[in-house]
Amino acid sequence: MTSNALPDADYVVLGSRIALGLDGGFAVAVPTRVRLLAAAGARDPLMLSVDGQSAEVHAAQRQEFVEAGLLATASSFRNLFDDLAADPTWLFDAGAPGGRAAGVEYREVTDAAGRPIVSLPVFQDDPEWHLRDAAVVAHAPDGDRVVAGFPGLYIAWLEHIAAERRAAAGDPDRLFVVVCESRQIGEALVGWSDPRVRLVHTVHNSHLPAPHDDPSAPVVGLWRRWLATLGAYDAVLWPTAAQRDDVASRFGHADRSHVVPNPIELGDEPSGARDGRTVVMLNRLAPQKRVDLAVRAWGQVVSAVPDARLDVYGDGPLRGELQALIDELGLGGSVTLHGVTSERDAIFDRAALFLTATAFEGQGLSIAEAMARGLPVVSTDARYGPRETIGDAGVLVAPGDVDALAEAVIGLLLDDDRRLALASRARTAAAGFTADAVQPALVAALQAAVASRG
Repeated sequence: MTSNALPDADYVVLGSRIALGLDGGFAVAVPTRVRLLAAAGARDPLMLSVDGQSAEVHAAQRQEFVEAGLLATASSFRNLFDDLAADPTWLFDAGAPGGRAAGVEYREVTDAAGRPIVSLPVFQDDPEWHLRDAAVVAHAPDGDRVVAGFPGLYIAWLEHIAAERRAAAGDPDRLFVVVCESRQIGEALVGWSDPRVRLVHTVHNSHLPAPHDDPSAPVVGLWRRWLATLGAYDAVLWPTAAQRDDVASRFGHADRSHVVPNPIELGDEPSGARDGRTVVMLNRLAPQKRVDLAVRAWGQVVSAVPDARLDVYGDGPLRGELQALIDELGLGGSVTLHGVTSERDAIFDRAALFLTATAFEGQGLSIAEAMARGLPVVSTDARYGPRETIGDAGVLVAPGDVDALAEAVIGLLLDDDRRLALASRARTAAAGFTADAVQPALVAALQAAVASRG
C-alpha cells in the first residue's frame, strides 16, 4: 500500500437522517464524503440512513442528492427500512426465536402490501432509547424472531450489506469500514466486535455546553455519553485542530484523533461587478446561528452606511421571530430574509462581504464556500471553525458582541482597500478545503484505522 492509497476495503457512510433542506450543512458534508471516498479509490461507497420515513420520501431524497450533484446515482443511497420492506430475510436470519418485551410499547412497520415485517420498541422521552436492548421483533413466516434492540437491528443490517459486498468481491475476509456520521449511531455500534470491521466516527459540531466558549466546562447529555466511547473507534475525524486538541487533552485517545475538514468546491474565479454595500448571510435560521445578533448590529451599520443591505438566505424555526425583530427595529428597508436559495454562488458573487454571528460551530462550511467566491468574512470567533477557516481573509469578533460585529462590518464597508485586500486572500484560504486538499488527510486517517487492529 502506497502512502496515498486508500486501504482495500468496502466503505459505507452511515447517518441517522440525511435530508437536503432539513439537515443543513450536514446533508452536504455526508454525501461529499462518499464522493471523496470514491475519488480516493473506494469501490462503490454507499451512503446509508436509518430513519423510518416512507420509501416514497426516501426515493425523493435520493433524487434530490443526484440532481444536486452530491451523489452520482440514486443507488448509492440506501435506507434500513427500505431494505427491510424489499426483503426482510436478512433480519429473519440474524434473529433468534422470541417476542415482544413485556411492558414495552411497540409500533409496527409494514411492507408495501401492508403486512407487518417488524415491530420496534418505543421509548417516549428517553434520550438513551437507541441503547436499550428491548427486543426488535421480526415477523418471519415461520414465527417471530428477535434481535437485541436498535444496536442489534443496525448491526444486523450492516452485516447484511458487508456480506453482500464480500460475496461480490469473492473475499469472505474483506474489510468493511463504517464511517459513522451521527453520535447515536456510533454509540449503538461500539459493541460490534467483528475483526473484519473498522469503525470510524466523524464530528460535525462543537461538544461544548452553552455558552460554548469554555473548553473545560463539564460536558453533558449525548456528548458526555459519546465522548466516553472514544476509545471504541478505530479513528475519529475532527473538522478542526482546535477541537481535536481540546478533546484529546481532556478525554485522551489522541492516537486515533485526526483532523479531516469537510471539503468544498473552489470553482472558477468569480467575475462580474460586486455591490460594495451588500452583505450576505447563509445559514439555517436556528438558535445556534444567532442571526438575531446580526440584525441588532444592523441598526448601527445603516446609521453609518445608510445604503448598506443585509440579505439573509436560509430557513428554519426562527424565521417568524427574526422577521418580527426586523420589523420591531424598523430595519425592513435594509434587511431581507430571502429563504432557501439554489443560487448560492451567484449571490456570493454579487456581494461585498459575508457575515456570520454563530454561537458555535464544528467547521462552518458556509464560511469556506463564501471565501471560495472571493468574499471576505466577518465572523464571531466561535469554537470551533471560523478561526481556522478564515485565516487572514476576514475579521473575527468576540461571540455575542453586537457592537464589535457592527464595527467590523462598518469598517470593511467604508474601507474599500482593506476589504479588497482581504478578498484577494479569500480564495487562497478556501483552497485549503478543496477535495484535493482534504483527501490526503482522509486517506491517512483511514489507513490508521485499518492498521489499528493490524
